[in-house]
Amino acid sequence: MLNFNIYLILRNQNYLIMNKFTFKLFITGMICFFAFSLSAQTRLYEHPQFDEIAKNHKSLAILPFETSVQLRPKQMKEITAAQLKEMAQSESLAIQNSMYTWFLTRQQRGKLSLDVQDPKRTRVILQDNNITDPARHTPEELAEILGVDAVISGSFETDKPMSDGASIALGLLVGFWGSTNSATVNMSVNNSGDGELLWNYNKRVAGSLGSTTDALINKLMRKASRRLAYTK
Repeated sequence: MLNFNIYLILRNQNYLIMNKFTFKLFITGMICFFAFSLSAQTRLYEHPQFDEIAKNHKSLAILPFETSVQLRPKQMKEITAAQLKEMAQSESLAIQNSMYTWFLTRQQRGKLSLDVQDPKRTRVILQDNNITDPARHTPEELAEILGVDAVISGSFETDKPMSDGASIALGLLVGFWGSTNSATVNMSVNNSGDGELLWNYNKRVAGSLGSTTDALINKLMRKASRRLAYTK
């Protein structure tokens, strides 16, 4: 009888050990899965001579981003095309301003090797030259008009507005509030003169990374700047 009890105790201990081992394997597998998923959602291109080219750059301009806000079918029925366009424009300005603030902060800390043009000045110059859609112009053309050595352009797609202005507008129109579920940001740096692509960063992120434009851009730029030649 004693031997049988000892057998049961040992068998239970082995069962617990195996359960703990299995649980650890499960956790490890989940961590690897999420790590792989996150890396798969990030794409980065860097020109082989970006560092050398960047040494001669003294100024940079951030162009208005192309933005797209995807809403639910029910919400789409309750707003007009003009209102949706206005939300997208609000997102575009918010991204441009947030990125400028991020660069300005780095510059104040001595961690930026060039000057960044104020977005207000950028928009005025574009307007004075009758450029309402920068995407219809080449990077070298825009860089020459703006008087800078390189330009940052990009696109932003989300299923809900992230900027305060667009979120408030949507809330007032259809009674829908809350942070975004996901967003995809694609940023590029192009050289003046030849317009060559020097750097491209594409990343899809969840709203949990930040429900405001500032939070999202700060999170993205912290990651992207590790390979951006202008930042130290």
